[in-house]
Amino acid sequence: MEIWINPACSKCRSAVQLLDAEGAEYTVRRYLEDVPSPDEIRAVLDRLGLEPWDITRTQEADAKELGLKEWPREAGSRERWISALAEHPKLIQRPIITADDGTAVVARTDEAVRDVLER
Repeated sequence: MEIWINPACSKCRSAVQLLDAEGAEYTVRRYLEDVPSPDEIRAVLDRLGLEPWDITRTQEADAKELGLKEWPREAGSRERWISALAEHPKLIQRPIITADDGTAVVARTDEAVRDVLER
């Protein structure tokens, strides 16, 4: 499994600590340094079963500067959102864990991390 993290994020650190405590095998991706491509973002969204606006941190300064809260949340705008996430990775909600079974989860709670471990 892989976990997308920002080391400065307390939720990310908690998720990594829980994975370590459970002895999970995983790869860390510091997504602010190793920025996901639009194709990788699309793949993660498919695994999550979510749309790009569902994993966008709309309170970030970049989001406010782009006016994301005003962007349409519809199929016709999906690529615009994905491009924004690829160009401004700080906007991607974290942590995201991609599980070995092909699914993924936004792992902001211990319960979400445990859910992935049980798969």
